[in-house]
Amino acid sequence: MIIRLKQTIFLVLTLVFSATAFAENNPYNEMQVAADKIFNTMKSQSSAIKANPDKLKNIVRTDLLPYVQVKYAGALILGNYYKSATDAQRTAYFNAFENYLVQAFAQALSMYNGQTYQVEPASDLNGKNLISIRILLIQPDKNQQPLRIDFQWRKNSVTSEWKAYDLIAEGVSMITTKQNEWSTILRQDGIDALTKQLSDLANRKIDPNAKQKG
Repeated sequence: MIIRLKQTIFLVLTLVFSATAFAENNPYNEMQVAADKIFNTMKSQSSAIKANPDKLKNIVRTDLLPYVQVKYAGALILGNYYKSATDAQRTAYFNAFENYLVQAFAQALSMYNGQTYQVEPASDLNGKNLISIRILLIQPDKNQQPLRIDFQWRKNSVTSEWKAYDLIAEGVSMITTKQNEWSTILRQDGIDALTKQLSDLANRKIDPNAKQKG
């Protein structure tokens, strides 16, 4: 009887922890937490960032990247070339792509200059697998329009976990832009050439005065 009771307790606990592990998170809450982390860190380190904007890369890697589906975003860029790549090529590519994302997100966030920010209010998630969550950077000058940064979020079909996979800065989608831009290099020179280009782009310095590029 005691053994059976222990087995029952163990089974219940296993089910509870399994359900928790695969519980659906709320992307709006996650976006608010990530935004609070990022902008509070940027505000507290504003002097250091102004002296060296590349410090934004460290902030992105620590405070934002855990919320991003790096491999999903990278696979979207590769398209059909993903299947033909070797394991070694995929590993090198995704490492380079992750470093590129850090640079790209940091460049987008360099638009922040101490403004107040607002995360879009939560909406109903029922039946949705893809959503966009907007962050507005409110300018001190009321005559200036807020800066828009939209994060695209996707619900994992296996784990039901929501994570971001794309960033749209002032109406420009990073993923769509890069799919179009890098299709030629993939077609003509292959994944290794794109990996090399991503590594070069990832090493670019952050320029707060520049538009999104690369």
